[in-house]
Amino acid sequence: MPVDRVGPGAYDPVMFRRDRSLGYQVNHLARLFAQALERRITPLGLSPGQFPAMLVLWESPGISQGELARKVAVEQPTMANTLNRMERDGLIERRPDPDDRRRMLIYPTQHALALRDRAHEAANQVNALATARLSEDHKAQLLDLTNALILALDEDEQ
Repeated sequence: MPVDRVGPGAYDPVMFRRDRSLGYQVNHLARLFAQALERRITPLGLSPGQFPAMLVLWESPGISQGELARKVAVEQPTMANTLNRMERDGLIERRPDPDDRRRMLIYPTQHALALRDRAHEAANQVNALATARLSEDHKAQLLDLTNALILALDEDEQ
């Protein structure tokens, strides 16, 4: 059956092309990165949803749930659910803030600290695999460009 190309709502093949849409391509790339990372970190007992939080906690142990949610760029309820699973899995512990006993601070457990190097290596493997066909200059340019895109979209959110 031929496609109607006339009138409101008509199919226009030039209007949007997935292969020419930066947003679509970056989203697709992000899903492929997540799948490749998942294959490597699941045997460590980590999930892709936990990985960003662990990266922050390995760098900045002892931060609040709110600070962690901001650094990972997720909503508070999402972070609360993630932290509950991470606590259940023995990856984090919550301790009272010595300056404000009403507030809890999040720390990686010894078990989570023992996973850090292997998890970093898994992420480095995925990055190396994804960029294997790029020169060092192109890798640096790509990082600069993606950082610029992130800044622009972060500014739009504000």
